[in-house]
Amino acid sequence: MAGTRENSTSPAASGVVGRGPVSHAIFRVARLHRLLAGQLLRQAGLHPGQEMVMMHLWDHGAQRQADLCGVLGSDSPTMTRTVQRLERAGFVRRAPDPTDGRAVLVEPTAAGHALRREVERMWEQLEEATLGNLDDDQQAETLRVLGLLECNLAARANRPATGPA
Repeated sequence: MAGTRENSTSPAASGVVGRGPVSHAIFRVARLHRLLAGQLLRQAGLHPGQEMVMMHLWDHGAQRQADLCGVLGSDSPTMTRTVQRLERAGFVRRAPDPTDGRAVLVEPTAAGHALRREVERMWEQLEEATLGNLDDDQQAETLRVLGLLECNLAARANRPATGPA
């Protein structure tokens, strides 16, 4: 269109038209979402992904580290590093599982519990920034389409979908 500038983040501006525009759009949105999440979470001393571990522990209590991997879709080395960092920050503690000496239980500390409201507030800010001025119908349609995309990808990756359908 004459007189309009091409948005520098649009598929046309980045030269990907015809080469996976939906995948490229998802990549750009995910990258920006993670960037903003990182900025918000740093205020609480967390890195992206750590809040997901904390949210799961707050909602479900102490968990085996191996179970956290499955629930959060993480591999064992990544989860080990994440839990170690959370432990060094004082937000979780690890202890042997009394029912299985080979397993490790992870649970929030008092400092970890104190962090909950701040993380929830940041998560709300991230949701508001992500949704902008989408109305309820647009939000519902976005969730529906994202659920379909997740199912498509999970089927190809041979993993169960975890989000809303």
